[in-house]
Amino acid sequence: MSEKPTVLFVCVHNAGRSQMAAGYLRELGGDRVEVLSAGSEPKDQINPVAVEAMAEEGIDIANNIPKVLTTEAVRDSDVVITMGCGDACPIFPGKRYEDWELDDPAGQGIEAVRPIRDDIRSRVEALLAELLPIPAESGA
Repeated sequence: MSEKPTVLFVCVHNAGRSQMAAGYLRELGGDRVEVLSAGSEPKDQINPVAVEAMAEEGIDIANNIPKVLTTEAVRDSDVVITMGCGDACPIFPGKRYEDWELDDPAGQGIEAVRPIRDDIRSRVEALLAELLPIPAESGA
């Protein structure tokens, strides 16, 4: 893995789960990590309830645009996290793959999307701790 890991989040529509995960990783990882997201069958816009749920956390994903999953995006990534897209994701040797089983927020209200968002946040935080271990600081 390079000094700056690249993480690709993939779901079917690239309109909810993968966008929320990418939003958290960008926010929490800052410039220490490269973040990509894509969908095997992308929608034409981000799920407005996902946008609302992330806005509650102070993270703006409203202007993101769903992108189609490409072989290049997978090849260029160190970690590929899939969320229900199954076999649509190409496999390259030497990559780290994880499948996060998360409910799809599509068509759900904000009350149903908040727990999905919170689950994504804790998974992103755990991933970040693995990718970018915090060096021990003296006197902290």
